[in-house]
Order: sequence, then structure tokens, then C-alpha cells
Amino acid sequence: MASSPLGRPTRGTTGTNRLRRNDRWIAVSPAFRRATDPLVIDLGYGASGVTAFELATRLQRVRADAEVRGLEIDPVRVATATQQLVEVQAGNTAFSPDLRVSFARGGFEVPLPAGRRPAVIRAMNVLRQYDESDVAAAWSTMAGRLAPEGLLVEGTCDEIGRVSSWVDVDPTGSPLRFTISLRLADLEHPSIVAERLPKALIHRNVPGERVHALLVDLDREWSRAAPLSAFGATQRFLGAVAALRDQGWPVLGVKSRWRLGELTLPWSAVAPLP
Repeated sequence: MASSPLGRPTRGTTGTNRLRRNDRWIAVSPAFRRATDPLVIDLGYGASGVTAFELATRLQRVRADAEVRGLEIDPVRVATATQQLVEVQAGNTAFSPDLRVSFARGGFEVPLPAGRRPAVIRAMNVLRQYDESDVAAAWSTMAGRLAPEGLLVEGTCDEIGRVSSWVDVDPTGSPLRFTISLRLADLEHPSIVAERLPKALIHRNVPGERVHALLVDLDREWSRAAPLSAFGATQRFLGAVAALRDQGWPVLGVKSRWRLGELTLPWSAVAPLP
């Protein structure tokens, strides 16, 4: 265990299924699917180990050898999650007793035994309490622990997991992609994600910044696509994303991802201006 974990404890507002959208993203990522060692870190999982159990459940549907290790700075939270694991392994919960999950104390330094390097580090709702100026160093520290083809996924979501956004970061600490993920049913406007942007972007949602332009354009196209609502919110979102792409926004991915309420762009499309 790390004697002096790097970072500050999260608020601990863990919620069942809160990170389901992010789980789904990690499960299809090449970093996980192609990993020699499919170890995924759930960093700052909070007051309960439930997000680690849910992540392992979803990942093991893709790879039976997937393993999740939850890391928290607060030793009380580690003890709580470890006791929850005992109940899981005893068959006393809805989770499979065979889940490959463990918990330990740690922070941005991502301590692991025997020099293991994770395929993916997930750090959701961890950096919200930090300053924007702290983000690059945190990314670099965490990413430095990754396997050579690994991925850091860092971002934020609301309390019930309907609104999420995150950044994919490579092992050098350089951001690659930005994704928003929205529950489309009952969505009034996509820019609701402004409240849940990653720390690197949340203060940049102002006129003149790229991320602000993206959200303005996305809201406009969502409004223009309103007639498609007759065919469902999914078709409306598909229309809005297609219109963004036609305007020149470098939209990534395919329709199967857009149908999930996901929109991904290269980091350069939203990166803060100097």
C-alpha cells in the first residue's frame, strides 16, 4: 500500500449505475480489448465499492480475464469496499462471486504490486475539487503508470449517470479525445453537459473558447432536428450529430455510438485556447 497517496479524498458520492456510460466506453476501448494484462483501475471509487463491481461485471462480459482494482486514499473506504467484496465472494449479493476485483489504498501514483501496469485507469469525478492548473500534472502522473498502449479516462458525471463527459489521455499524459454521453430520453438540450465537463474544460465554457462553440452548435442542431422527435430522441440526436459533422466538426465514431447518446471529437477540437 502507498504510505502517502497522492491527491485528496473524493466527496465519495458513489451511486449504483452512476458510471454505466463510462463502463461501456472502457469495455469497447482497444486499450482494454487488446491488452496483454487487462487490468483496469477504478481510481477514487468513493464511499462504496459498487462502481468497481459494476465495471468488472461489464468488462468480464467482453474478456473473462478482466480484472478491476479499486484505489482510494481514505483507508476507511478501502476497508468498507473490502468488506463488500467479502459479501460478493460469499454469494450474498447480485454480483458474481467470481468477479476479479480487489481494493487498496492509493492515489494518483497508482500503486500496484510486482510492477504491473494497467491497461486502463478510470478517474471519474476525481478532479472536480482541484484547480484547472492541477489537471496536466495529475494526468501525467496517472498516465505514467499505464501500460505502453494504455488509456487514462478522466471526467465527470451527474449523480445518477445520465449526463457524462470525459477525456481519453495517452501514456505520455497527452489528451486524445473528448466525449460527451447523454441519456437521450427527456433530454431538453445537450448543453446540460456544461455542468459536468471535465475540470480541464468546465471553466472554458465561455464565448471564444472551442468547447463553448461546440455546445452552442450542438444545441442549435438539436433544436433544428426537433421534427425527428416523431421517430424518437435517438433519431433526433443522430440528425444533430450528422449536421455537426456536415458543418466541419471532426466528429469521430460511428452511428452505433451516436445512438447511445455519445459524441466524440479529437481533443484539438475543444482544447482550451492559450
